[in-house]
Amino acid sequence: MSFGRFFGRLLQLFPVLLGVGFIVFFMTELTPGDPVEIMLGDTQVTEEQEIALRHDMGLDLPIHERFVKFISNTVTGNFGLSFYHRRPVAEVIGERLPATIELSVVALIFALITSIPLGVMAAIKKNTLLDRVATVGSLFGVSMPGFWFGILLLLLFAVKLQWLPVSGRIGYDVEVPVVTRFLLIDTLLAGSWSGFKDALAHIFLPAITLGLPMAAILTRVTRTSMLEVVNQDYITFAEAKGLRKRVIIFKHALKNALIPTITVAAIETGSLLGGNMIVETIFGWPGLGRLVVESIFIRNYPLVQAAVLFYAVTYVMLNFVADILYTKMNPKVEL
Repeated sequence: MSFGRFFGRLLQLFPVLLGVGFIVFFMTELTPGDPVEIMLGDTQVTEEQEIALRHDMGLDLPIHERFVKFISNTVTGNFGLSFYHRRPVAEVIGERLPATIELSVVALIFALITSIPLGVMAAIKKNTLLDRVATVGSLFGVSMPGFWFGILLLLLFAVKLQWLPVSGRIGYDVEVPVVTRFLLIDTLLAGSWSGFKDALAHIFLPAITLGLPMAAILTRVTRTSMLEVVNQDYITFAEAKGLRKRVIIFKHALKNALIPTITVAAIETGSLLGGNMIVETIFGWPGLGRLVVESIFIRNYPLVQAAVLFYAVTYVMLNFVADILYTKMNPKVEL
């Protein structure tokens, strides 16, 4: 892949991001509810104080001027002040983002280590009990609402059996020095094995709830792709050469079968960020998704706009990375 082709492909992302910014801005602006009235609530303030607050929040400007200001600020990385926190939006998001990234990464690891082996085994053992169980299980995982499954896990493991905590990232009695803001890493850096186990117990249920739909999709994709690959001529030739079945599967077949799996995994990884709002709310996970839900209710426009734009940028970039990986694994494909 030449640099010119790579740069041209990268430039195509900017119109997409501009369109996303346009939609995000006007969808939030047209949402019913006045942020000033919500912030003031039942407090007794004068009309002059309300006008001053509206001016301070920039809500007295015409909508087209606010849009131009939003785009110009976004290009420079300045998302303004959070209406509720009265602090820079980037700072507020930066505090919550590590929790969301940590949850998404653990959910991704869970999805990959369960879906790829299961999909490969289901393809190899086609029409057996294992294949049928994998197929039914993947359908179950795709069709099951995350909020319902999360509540079931809470009721069983946290309330009934009391094996796992109900909410949060770590116990209140555990003190961990902040280094990376990723608790699983910080507890290990601090040498606190008990803290690591506590953080792992807290992330276990939300990670499974978030990663199950992705695992189900990747299982079906891997199985379908593997079935197509094992019927190719080069696999038949490898079998005729007398190569061991394990070598044929893992050295020859799996490499090509994983190409569509990688593409779907990149898309679903972006979905993990967008889909974590419900999961974080159910499990009281102090991440970006829960913050966005709270900000929607109080009409905290700058934070919602910045967070959704971040989701969109992450989604687009992950797809771009998937395209690059696709060309690396299959040289016949070009960007």
